[in-house]
Amino acid sequence: MKKLLLVALAAIAGLFVYRQIQADRAEQDLWTEATDSVPAGTGV
Repeated sequence: MKKLLLVALAAIAGLFVYRQIQADRAEQDLWTEATDSVPAGTGV
């Protein structure tokens, strides 16, 4: 029973870490887009 609980806790922790990484990546993409010196769609 303890092993099952540990596996469940590890899975939940992994999910939280994964979601945080995804959120950080999305925020970085927004910052990159907002601070890009070349506007999108200029063909340069």
